[in-house]
Amino acid sequence: MADMITYREAVAEGLARELRRDSSVVCLGEDIGAAGGVFKTTSGLFAEFGKERVWDTPISEQAILGVAMGAAMTGMRPVAEIMFSDFFACCWDYLANEIPKMRYMTGGQVTVPLVVRTANGGGLGFGAQHSQAVENWTLAIPGLKIAAPSNPADVVGLMAAAIRSDDPVVFFEHKGLFASKGPAAPEGHVVELGKAAVAREGSDVSLVALAATVPMALAAADLLAADGISAEVIDLRCLVPLDMATVLASVGRTSRLVIVEENPFQGGWGGTVASIVADEGFELLDAPIRRVAAACVPLPFADALEQLVIPTVDGVVKAARTLVAY
Repeated sequence: MADMITYREAVAEGLARELRRDSSVVCLGEDIGAAGGVFKTTSGLFAEFGKERVWDTPISEQAILGVAMGAAMTGMRPVAEIMFSDFFACCWDYLANEIPKMRYMTGGQVTVPLVVRTANGGGLGFGAQHSQAVENWTLAIPGLKIAAPSNPADVVGLMAAAIRSDDPVVFFEHKGLFASKGPAAPEGHVVELGKAAVAREGSDVSLVALAATVPMALAAADLLAADGISAEVIDLRCLVPLDMATVLASVGRTSRLVIVEENPFQGGWGGTVASIVADEGFELLDAPIRRVAAACVPLPFADALEQLVIPTVDGVVKAARTLVAY
């Protein structure tokens, strides 16, 4: 049996493997050096690779992405950490206007092969400015690839693919998953960007999820199974490229679709998935598409209130039962 590893440890492992493999890879961000990162996701990297490869930066998201972009344009493969995904707002010009457009605007003469890592998502009572799931922010910007792993092996595999990509990749690490455990990735493990996984097979309803909503959907599937409802769980892994072929194949098997996302309902990635299924797979459906998403409010600090705002296992179970009974 494979060794078990935490999601947090998998981030450091994935980075270490690529730092060893390719001397052009460097890491930069706030407190990622000797401190090992505020979430301990870069633990051990400074000791092994030193200050030449692991750069502590000032508290300036603009500086971090500006340096990363310049380094990437001149031949390096930087991995920049923005401590909380909410802080993308502080460096949005780089993320929206500069990094994703450079290759296009130079006719391919200049590539920007960088990864922006960030801690994303809620459920831990970090309050309105440190708990947002912001995949939908980056999804609105053409030119960015988007990865969001749900388990330790995928952290390592997607990290390898992201760092080796010649396009900029935003890599969302979910704060609520850092302590979770799963099998360690085998040596040389690479997960192609844009390939969804069938996390659980089923025949009655498809649950499409991403990052922290994947274990949520799996837990809901267990509860539904007790009722004799067979739920299939699809782990998207990436939003760009978006593997709609796997989603449509699943809907072809089950005829029902529940999309489970942590983004706010308004403008969430689930709206894109739903529209494509409605457009390309309408005849596969035996019931309306349902989205279980966060409410369109700032995230509360109080645990009890936060649980009313973000998706829950009970919410997924309720949506699935409604569709099966439709």
